[in-house]
Amino acid sequence: MLQDKNTRRNTYLVAETIIVFVLVSLLAVWLWSLDVSTTVHWLLYAPVLLFQGLWFYRFYIVGHEASHKKLFAKNTFLNNFWGSVILLPLMTPITIYRKIHMFHHGFNRKDNHTSALDVFVINNKVAGIKKAYYYIIWYLSIFCGGFFLHSLISVVLFLFIPPSISVKISSAFKGWTMKDQLQSILLFAIGVLFHLSVYWLMGKDIYLYTLGYPMLSFAWVLSLLVYIFHYDTTIGNEVRYNVRSVKYVPVISWILMNFNEHATHHQYPNIPWYELPEKSTPLPQEYSNYNQNTWSFVRAILAQLKGPNVISEHEHHHS
Repeated sequence: MLQDKNTRRNTYLVAETIIVFVLVSLLAVWLWSLDVSTTVHWLLYAPVLLFQGLWFYRFYIVGHEASHKKLFAKNTFLNNFWGSVILLPLMTPITIYRKIHMFHHGFNRKDNHTSALDVFVINNKVAGIKKAYYYIIWYLSIFCGGFFLHSLISVVLFLFIPPSISVKISSAFKGWTMKDQLQSILLFAIGVLFHLSVYWLMGKDIYLYTLGYPMLSFAWVLSLLVYIFHYDTTIGNEVRYNVRSVKYVPVISWILMNFNEHATHHQYPNIPWYELPEKSTPLPQEYSNYNQNTWSFVRAILAQLKGPNVISEHEHHHS
């Protein structure tokens, strides 16, 4: 019965995700066709473009469910097929997504060096100029699409670096095989072909308003939001507690499929997205006291303005 509910809910989810994408794309193209000044055009299009970026984040989170094999829990083929279809606009193979994301769950903020994006460990003393450099890197990562580029580089490494070499770059590649790599290259090529097909068949302007500009918006949205649930949280071996949740936000929580219940997801990764609110689980008190320093979605974003944690090799971050 549970799996029947899973199939039913996620069939609707996939249909909704594709239909809204098509409708907002048509709206964007219609706005492009209006005979108005450039200023008026961008004033009208800006909120639509923001929504497109958020909706591409929806693609990312549908892919997240597929990476956990929860999109169609009863059928592995359907799970991977529809996960791959939804990820086509992002040109991200589900195979790579799953590998990187499982590493994140297994080693999230385990120590200062492992899966802790806001910690920069340097060999020598933390000096003013060097610290300023890392602050600039951090602000570019959060507010200028840097984390999107970080993700893109990770995908390229998985695609084209031989597995025997890639595992030396990061332990996230452990168990990555040539078969996995070839399958990923095929999925990536299909994603690129999808973009090229829209460009060739519908022209440059329609491509820009349906995929091109939305990808840029997504790069900004992803970079801004992707680390708000882990920024400046605890570091240590209890990796499933190094996280925070934020309260339900109308519209945003619908788009992001209850991703605001992030602490619950990390504690119980097998809970499907639609059950997260009703199965919301608080962190143990000692972790909640530090990590749950805000329940506000906006404050969690703005908190990142505080900057990264730049430490020398011999310093220790809170745990």
